[in-house]
Amino acid sequence: MSNCSEPLVQTWFHAASSTACHCIVDPQTRHCAVVDSVLDFDQASGRTRTEFADAVAAYIEQHGLTLDWLLETHAHADHLSAAPYLKQRCGGRIAIGEHIRTVQGVFRALFNDPTIPVDGSPFDTLFRDGDTFAIGALQGRVMHTPGHTPACVVYVVGDAAFVGDTLFMPDYGTARCDFPGGDAAELYRSVQRIFALPPQTRLYMCHDYMPGGRAARWSCTVAEQRDGNVQIHAGVDEAAFVAFRRQRDATLSMPALLLPSVQVNVRAGELPPPESNGVRYLKLPLNAL
Repeated sequence: MSNCSEPLVQTWFHAASSTACHCIVDPQTRHCAVVDSVLDFDQASGRTRTEFADAVAAYIEQHGLTLDWLLETHAHADHLSAAPYLKQRCGGRIAIGEHIRTVQGVFRALFNDPTIPVDGSPFDTLFRDGDTFAIGALQGRVMHTPGHTPACVVYVVGDAAFVGDTLFMPDYGTARCDFPGGDAAELYRSVQRIFALPPQTRLYMCHDYMPGGRAARWSCTVAEQRDGNVQIHAGVDEAAFVAFRRQRDATLSMPALLLPSVQVNVRAGELPPPESNGVRYLKLPLNAL
């Protein structure tokens, strides 16, 4: 039996969006939480599917787990969240950092869509920096880690931390900071908070882009990041990182699913309300970004 400070972690990799979805399991109570779930989406046809989320739900059901939380590290710009589907099937509460309200306001204005809330709904829980939560007997702690977006958070559970897009594997670097509300200096400081965790802490990434064609990986330690991250290892100062990140971000194209995904993810994964004909629509702002 694992020590209560050491959660079991099961991961699924969504190849189409290069996303790692994690299930945190308390081995004592068989309670669990899912971090950064994915709803399959075909942009060409506008169709959603649940095959990936079904695999997550099947694992929970087959192992007799109780789902306490559906945790979002931020409002993702590269995939749609499956949190409402998993909540309907398995239970649990959908949670994100409290600064999602800022992100909702940005995209409500961009899409000129009054149906996008700005009060943090329909998320069930809005976490503040330092808040704690339970997964069975496991204790979790929330760290606000802005930089990639204003609402990014890291979930620290026992000897594991789930860092969202703040960090990638050491051979790939860090998140971009050119989305609305992003800030490279804030990202640098957020990473230093992660580096201050115990060096043996297991870090779980939300994405892996497999540089050099290697197999997908999504876990390493704080020590491995601090010593070997190609962009922000120990010894890289804030000014150098900010200069690099701004230069690098200027060369990046927008994620393919940015516009569809944020309209869904700021709603806690719920699709926009149906219009008078019963059909739901995603908007495409022209010449606005």
